Amino acid sequence: MTVVDTRLDHLAVATRFAAAPGEWPVVPRYNPVDRWYHRLHVADDHEVWLLTWLPGQGTEWHDHGGSAGAFHVFGGTLTEDTVAVTDGRPPRVTSRELGEGAGRRFGSHHVHRMTNRSHQPAVSIHVYGPALTTMTKYRLGAGGLETLTIERAGAQW
Repeated sequence: MTVVDTRLDHLAVATRFAAAPGEWPVVPRYNPVDRWYHRLHVADDHEVWLLTWLPGQGTEWHDHGGSAGAFHVFGGTLTEDTVAVTDGRPPRVTSRELGEGAGRRFGSHHVHRMTNRSHQPAVSIHVYGPALTTMTKYRLGAGGLETLTIERAGAQW
């Protein structure tokens, strides 16, 4: 699969990969314990991941270690929660349901969590630029986000 200049639009890259499942090097699998994931592609300035989500599976609050990116829902429905923290005010969580064919871009300081809250499995394509080196996991409390761990590529995933 030829990938055009991805610095312009990570969502366009995710959409192109979603449009060509016959070219994926693996068939999506499902893990009853946790999300399943496989890196589909890596280049100098980005990487592409395939993820599967059974009902109830999701992530913790996390960021992408300074990488920007996008995701595209290939099949099923996922819910993305984002948080706004304003000094002196309780954090505000906004939820967005994204069905098959929907996608979203995000910047390098994006903190979110994603969950399959539906009753059907879901599959998604994620693009990160540059490639992930760390991910910070958070806990959301009354005062905002508290760092729990910083995971490193190659060590924790």
